[in-house]
Amino acid sequence: KGAENSPVRAEFLKRHEEFCKIAKAGGIDLLFLGDSITDGWRGKRGKELWDQHYAPLHAANFGIGGDSTQHLLWRIQNGELEGIHPKVVVIMIGTNNIWPGVEDEAIAHGIEANVKTVREKLPDSKVLLLGIFPRQEKPDDPIRARVTNINSMIAKFDDGKHVRYLDIGDKLMGPDKTNSKGALLLDYLHLTADGYKIWADSMQGTLDELMK
Repeated sequence: KGAENSPVRAEFLKRHEEFCKIAKAGGIDLLFLGDSITDGWRGKRGKELWDQHYAPLHAANFGIGGDSTQHLLWRIQNGELEGIHPKVVVIMIGTNNIWPGVEDEAIAHGIEANVKTVREKLPDSKVLLLGIFPRQEKPDDPIRARVTNINSMIAKFDDGKHVRYLDIGDKLMGPDKTNSKGALLLDYLHLTADGYKIWADSMQGTLDELMK
């Protein structure tokens, strides 16, 4: 009962209900699904680019900060995909599952479950699956290695037809793979305004192709 009444739970359900209403209204050609990094497109570091790149494409942002693969899966199984027929669904999820004791394979399976659910509920939509963005400051950080390992697994979900995989991680890092490019905030996880621009520019060609 305590968890059900917690502010975090209440906020999650409130956002979910808002997204369900947006979905029921229809008119979405491009849908973004994810966690706080996706959610950030509506914040001060991403909104201007969103308005420039995606608003004209009738895009919707269903990102919620703190979401894991399980959170997103529950959301799309419970109304957020009802009433819409987007041309493309962009998915980036999984970074919030990277904890000690959670196997990389389990995280990859969680991402796969989200991709499969989108494909089942929206069979006419293309899926653009993004690799988990690099985390931490240094290239030898163990979490960095985990991200690389998980991405190597989920890259195999690309079937060349309905699901496309895109990893833009290298573009977010400096030449020596450290966070020297200014794309990540000092938490070495969330994107700066420059990071969102790199994301938009790096994804544009693939997105244009899939939106046709």
